[in-house]
Amino acid sequence: MSGDQILQLFAYLLPAVVTGVVAFYFFRLHTKNEDGRRRFLLHKDSQKETLPIRLQAYERMALFLERITLNNLVVRVAPKTKSKNDYENLLINQIETEFEHNLSQQIYMTDECWSIIKTAKNATIQAIRSAGMSETDSPDKLREDILNQTMEKQSPSNAALAYVKKEVSDLWS
Repeated sequence: MSGDQILQLFAYLLPAVVTGVVAFYFFRLHTKNEDGRRRFLLHKDSQKETLPIRLQAYERMALFLERITLNNLVVRVAPKTKSKNDYENLLINQIETEFEHNLSQQIYMTDECWSIIKTAKNATIQAIRSAGMSETDSPDKLREDILNQTMEKQSPSNAALAYVKKEVSDLWS
């Protein structure tokens, strides 16, 4: 093969190679864009289905936090016996039962939010136990001590409820 023939062959091949590279680049760009579009549409469709479920989970946890707020809990749960320890255990049992009832909601919220809710629950139980260590001997006096405690400082569930509200508002942005 002579130099002219090789040059002529190269002249025929060069446009084909350039066209092939450009076609490959555009095809790859197109498939990447289509992949992104499919992901977006899939995410959008799943968001339509999961958002109401997530909001319901946040609503249930907000209700839980409201129900375990010390002053709400003490007013709602009346003592059944004359024993202070029985009443203390009854209050704690109410909190634990309510928490266990809503345990599955954690899969719909962030780990940080769930951790804050658990911390509020544990802090509320701790406040009940610390009030139970007082010198009182009747459940009515224990109720008074707990209510006095809530007037002195903010309930742990109020801080957790504020965080839940913040996280729900972040869902919209």
